Amino acid sequence: MMQRDDLVIISTEDHLCEPPSLFDNQLCGALLAAAPRIASDAQGRPVWAYQGQSWPVSSCAPPLDVGTSGAETGPVLHPVTGSQDVHARIDEMDASGVAAALCFGDALGAESAIFHAAPDKALALRHLRAVNDWYLDEWCMAYPGRLVPLGILPSWDVQASLEEIDRLARKGLRVIALGANPLLQGLPPIRDDHWLPIFRSLADNDMTVACRPGPGNAALETGSLPGAGAWVSGMPLAAAQVLADWLQLDALHSCPDLRIVMPEGSIGWVPFLAARADLMDWRSPAWERSGRRAVKPSHLLARHFCHAFRWDPSGLANWAEVGEDNIAFAAGYPRTMGPWADTAAQCLEQLGDMPEAVIDKVTHGNAIRWLRHEALFEQFSRSEVTVGALRVQAAAKGVDTAYP
Repeated sequence: MMQRDDLVIISTEDHLCEPPSLFDNQLCGALLAAAPRIASDAQGRPVWAYQGQSWPVSSCAPPLDVGTSGAETGPVLHPVTGSQDVHARIDEMDASGVAAALCFGDALGAESAIFHAAPDKALALRHLRAVNDWYLDEWCMAYPGRLVPLGILPSWDVQASLEEIDRLARKGLRVIALGANPLLQGLPPIRDDHWLPIFRSLADNDMTVACRPGPGNAALETGSLPGAGAWVSGMPLAAAQVLADWLQLDALHSCPDLRIVMPEGSIGWVPFLAARADLMDWRSPAWERSGRRAVKPSHLLARHFCHAFRWDPSGLANWAEVGEDNIAFAAGYPRTMGPWADTAAQCLEQLGDMPEAVIDKVTHGNAIRWLRHEALFEQFSRSEVTVGALRVQAAAKGVDTAYP
């Protein structure tokens, strides 16, 4: 039976808050002076200021201190330096037993909305490219193999996006973040022909789309007091709705090698959606006048999409129906609703009597394949990046490893 310390864990959804020094090593002169910068709004709160607009500095929430929380005292929060500092991030990953992580930037708005809203798009393109270079050269390459490179696109401009895909591919980057609902950024819907050349280029360059449904789906207005809890609780259902739309992409038929990872959608709903989509494919063409496709939606779902879980015991109990090659793990660092900091213990608790070969797939093997992150085992042997080995390494550096 697999033991906690023997696991190798890759998280397909963590977060970082881009630091104020983001552009300092990437730009100089007028370009640096015009780059997004930290300022204060009228209430004295920190914001990113750019081209006459301001965006709240990311609220990367600190995690729950599971060691001191309880029913009587309530959850206790403690600060997390690894949200911005890459060296602290690696220490915290070691303590939590996470071998590698895909980190989504939060400070410049969901899917870097700050650039999409900028009036001077030529300038925005230069600064967006600088963000991509910082992410790869300063964040990921500080610890090769431990952090998965992730890029963003100037998707308001198809040609500029194609050029950025080519540039990033030549640098070795293999994952691109695309918003679930581009309408929120004033762009055409995801099924519009605007996106087809981008999807084709991503497939041709062996790149993966990372699509987070959360930023594309606002909390439902019900007339009651707003609450993040209800929104986050329903986020997997929002992911199902997003995926139902994405299953209609022409690119899935014309680009059979296109890979799409949905990092925060969970997995329990996947078998139902597959069956439902096949039913609609069978029953609806007459009134939709769409005609049936040669490939069933359930096959497209298995061929093109990987789904990540944080806490989904019921979904994992049905892992065979979801597909052992289509499941990955997300630690959600440093969100309170994620399994960090006792990541390994909570991950293992959900796996039940899953065969060890399948455990290896869902904890890291599928992430390596879908994200093309072979760099982990190019840089390290398995024995160096198990949960147990990483926690020993953290303890040797004096990092707190008191979590279960």
